[in-house]
Amino acid sequence: MGARKRRAADRAGRPAMRSPGRPPVGRREHRQRFWVAIARGLSSEDAGVAAGVSPAVGTRWFREGGGMPTVSRAPLSGRYLSFAEREEIAILRAQDVGVRETARQLGRSPSTVSRELRRNAATRGGRLGYRATTAQWHADRRAERPKLAKLAANQRLRSYVQERLAGEITRPDGTAVRGPAVGWLGRRHGRRTDRRWAHSWSPEQIANRLLVDFPDDGSMRISHEAIYQALYVQGRGALRRELTACLRTGRALRVPRARTQGRGKRFVSPEIMISERPAEVADRAVPGHWEGDLILGLGSSAVGTLVERTTRFTMLLRLPRMHGHGDQPRAHNGPALAGHGAEAVRDGIAASIATLPDQLRRSLTWDQGAEMAQHAQLRIDTGLAIYFCDPHSPWQRGTNENTNGLLRQYFPKGTDLSKHTVDELAAVATALNSRPRKTLDWRTPAEALNEQLLLIQRGRVATTP
Repeated sequence: MGARKRRAADRAGRPAMRSPGRPPVGRREHRQRFWVAIARGLSSEDAGVAAGVSPAVGTRWFREGGGMPTVSRAPLSGRYLSFAEREEIAILRAQDVGVRETARQLGRSPSTVSRELRRNAATRGGRLGYRATTAQWHADRRAERPKLAKLAANQRLRSYVQERLAGEITRPDGTAVRGPAVGWLGRRHGRRTDRRWAHSWSPEQIANRLLVDFPDDGSMRISHEAIYQALYVQGRGALRRELTACLRTGRALRVPRARTQGRGKRFVSPEIMISERPAEVADRAVPGHWEGDLILGLGSSAVGTLVERTTRFTMLLRLPRMHGHGDQPRAHNGPALAGHGAEAVRDGIAASIATLPDQLRRSLTWDQGAEMAQHAQLRIDTGLAIYFCDPHSPWQRGTNENTNGLLRQYFPKGTDLSKHTVDELAAVATALNSRPRKTLDWRTPAEALNEQLLLIQRGRVATTP
């Protein structure tokens, strides 16, 4: 190109170009703030709001990335112009401020400002114009350095990975067994539904098995993280997204670690966690501290259990189904027709605990089930201090878990528990409380509780079990 034509192109900024599409909803800094919020454990919608975009955009960003960050969270190098600097250039340009004065106010080289005005100008209208949003868009597109994924470039490696992930299982004679037909829904498989049958090796198993099967072939190497990225990140062109159904979890999206660490219920606050429970509860020296849980049966039927830690005395709560259960569809945020909703459990505990003297109702420890959502009202009604176990930690209610195992002799899994009457539950509780226990020096829980009641009547407090 001659000097004359080159100067003409400079004056126009650049030739009118075909539009690559509309600018994205959020800039790089928005996406960075979004993924920082995701790393803190926020939901996609809340992270979108925190990043300055709509909740719908946050959900779309999370799904497009498969739950994995699509931009680096490291701050942009000062070598490059920021969006704030581009906005300042646009304002000064609108005020007819020269290139050198603009550069002086920004603390940049004049050549940097001049090049910015030429390379990132908006020229779709055939005239030179500079807008900060458009300039930032062009700069971000130019900075992209797409790299072909290893699984997309290596057909042999890709076939090996896919076979270990989704290969058909076979009988001992080598004939294929297809298993149930399961369609791809783009989301995690539902509970108690068929799963796709496949070899289902984990990415870590595949990555390490390559070293065994191909010890001398350096091209047959890949990390387990690269396999996860090929599965979850859209647009990689390596592995089909529906192969995530072959993973053990069946997740269609990756779950951030902070979300798994903060899966406690919203009604549980730090001050009522088991770590805040008084030390006297742990050593069982003082009676009146209870553990509770639900035993579930067929059709979401349930029986509530309360066990006193010192005496192992057990009380059972009848939780009958409500009218309309099984006859009408469940209403969103409606009553728990199965009978073990928060209100029913609260009333059942309050009615049972109310029969005890104040000295025998000091605290109650429960798991983080939704049936205890009204624990605050229960504390007001009964005076019980309520504490919650850590998520997925049933051993923190060991006494109650052991008792539930004993109760399964009377209430086997898969049976309808709602058919039992109050008298029948009382009979089972009496049978359990009349069994001698090794931990009580072969006394029965009923005898141990009776001793505590006698001590209370005499105005003394027992200090040993």
